[in-house]
Amino acid sequence: MTQTHYPHSRLATEDEADKEDLFDYFYDEPGTTPGTLIIEEDATPSKIFLIDYNEATATSVKLTAPEECLAYLDTESVSWVDVSGLGSEDILKRLGGVFGLHPLVLEDVVNVPQRPKVEEYEDHLLILVQMVMPKPHKDGFWIEQVSFVLGEHYVLSVQEEGERDCFEPLRDRILSNKGIVRKAGADYLCYSLLDAVIDGFFPVLEDYGERIAALEDEVIVNASHKTLKEIYAVKRELLALRRYIWPLRNAINSLTKADSQLVSPNVRIYLRDCYDHTIQVLDILETYRELASGLMDVYLSAMSNKMNEIMKVLTVISTIFIPMTFMAGVYGMNFHYMPELSWPWGYYACWGMMIAIAASLCFFFWSRGWFQDSASVKDD
Repeated sequence: MTQTHYPHSRLATEDEADKEDLFDYFYDEPGTTPGTLIIEEDATPSKIFLIDYNEATATSVKLTAPEECLAYLDTESVSWVDVSGLGSEDILKRLGGVFGLHPLVLEDVVNVPQRPKVEEYEDHLLILVQMVMPKPHKDGFWIEQVSFVLGEHYVLSVQEEGERDCFEPLRDRILSNKGIVRKAGADYLCYSLLDAVIDGFFPVLEDYGERIAALEDEVIVNASHKTLKEIYAVKRELLALRRYIWPLRNAINSLTKADSQLVSPNVRIYLRDCYDHTIQVLDILETYRELASGLMDVYLSAMSNKMNEIMKVLTVISTIFIPMTFMAGVYGMNFHYMPELSWPWGYYACWGMMIAIAASLCFFFWSRGWFQDSASVKDD
């Protein structure tokens, strides 16, 4: 049997939000063997990086084989094994053997995207989250799944692509021995990774705050069909963000209340701070969603006012020409003495005047931007 993986947008931008569905999930075909791994053809090849540290020393190496981790796992030091890319099925299965991972853990790690959650096993914890990173020029965000496996003396992190992440400040703190991370255990390292993921939502939301503020000005000053598309894109992307952060809040809450021996009481206090950060993210997110919904009402009001202005101008023009049209309709050409009748160029002058009037009106309407919205709708 096979598994079906509907396209899931890993790049959330204004244009991509219109072209791809942000809300499709991975699911198994009926009858699929549990633990089956599906590797996408364009998945990034897997690479393994390791940082092993204690209070006195820290070592950073790139590993060529999963079995090289065994030498570090047998020590009392803390080992952070960071795997970037899900394109190498053999490496991932061998990692599962080295760390003694349940087949369902590997399935959740590899078959992306998964709902953020926490799963407790006999000797390790699985934590699935969605990591977001802002794109340049405030053009949406990158999204990828990150999986954390917490053991007694290690943390295994698996990134979907690994081309970019929010863990570089943590790596610097470990290698330069800043803070208390090297004095603490693997559970504190796992907390630090989760905290970095959650803090990554704030720059993304800051970009959306600026976009919404710009849209408010645009809706008032120069609302157009393009503005409507931008509002819909922002609403859609904010809804996608909410889908990523809402279950993460529940997962961290369950982690703070779990009875696992892998998480010390001291680290649970820090995890409560993580939970508070997720609440802050959700509060900001809900505020922005309400503002985006309110922009739609403001847009409709602005377009209604704009239409009223257009109708007022057209009514004035029609009012001016209605009496003249009435006079021409009643009398027509029923005058004996009409100089234009004997003028050789009268016919061409009449056509010239009609074309000039029509061109002048078209230019006037164009200069007021009345043709712009209809053209945008046609192009779409």
